[in-house]
Amino acid sequence: MSAVTATISEDEMGARTKPATPDEGLRLGFRLTLPAQVLVLFISAFPLLMQLYISITDWSPLSGAGWWNAWEMWNSFANYTDLAADTRFWSALQRTAIVMLVCVPAEFLLGLALATLFADEFPGKRIFYSILLMPMMVVPAVAGYMFFMLFQSGGPVNDILSRILGTPVTIAWLSDPNLALIAVMIADIWQWTPLMFLILLAGLVGVPEDQMKAATLLGANAWQRFITIVLPKMKTIIIIALAIRVIENFKIFDTLYIMTGGGPGVATETISVYIYKVTTQDLIWGYAAAIALAILIVLSIVAVYAMKRMTKAREVPA
Repeated sequence: MSAVTATISEDEMGARTKPATPDEGLRLGFRLTLPAQVLVLFISAFPLLMQLYISITDWSPLSGAGWWNAWEMWNSFANYTDLAADTRFWSALQRTAIVMLVCVPAEFLLGLALATLFADEFPGKRIFYSILLMPMMVVPAVAGYMFFMLFQSGGPVNDILSRILGTPVTIAWLSDPNLALIAVMIADIWQWTPLMFLILLAGLVGVPEDQMKAATLLGANAWQRFITIVLPKMKTIIIIALAIRVIENFKIFDTLYIMTGGGPGVATETISVYIYKVTTQDLIWGYAAAIALAILIVLSIVAVYAMKRMTKAREVPA
């Protein structure tokens, strides 16, 4: 009897100490993380669903009804048909694209040049490194005020040009429709080139040193090493850096609004400024939601494309 009891006890102990199967571990992990997943889903999905809900109505805070009754003002997707015919929207989108096409390549080239320079050791590197990163740490609204003062008719920019040219220069940078956007783009390049530099430097220092030395021994010059070794190894980092800046350029607002307010007229009105004006000045919230949703779709396409390119860059051997 005691032998049977001992055998049963050993079997029970073995069953208790038997490790859990992978499926059981996954189910346990899912149950433990379920509350957090539900919370994250609610935080991300609820605003998106609200935006979609409001975008198909004519609801606004002045309508006298709560947002939960916005369905009573359903407009048969008129906001989206109006969006397709809104010339001011397309003009704002065009200006945003111009800012992106100028600023992103300029920031990339400057950031890459600086990253290449800082990849080597030189006296005072840490000091220059700290100075170079300072613009990125400035609050965008403060940067906007700084450049607002710099580009005044009697400001430092015109003063420097006057000294160089030897004749008084009183260019009204922020009042000229042809120059105001240039001033905004200069401010954006000044502030966000350090971010591009930081990302590219992180990729550059990760390039294998032994491959660079081997290429040097085989007679490759600096340009050949850069084209054949450095750039292929940095494909993923470059895609990430460009995607971040493209998306952020679509959202440019603080600096631009402080400098020009979208003016003169609508000369510097980007898509973010246009949405702000439609929301706060015109109070057409349904239409503003439709614009924002359209931009969200565009940026999502850009993000998906960047992720696909990044995946291909990882799969292709450098």
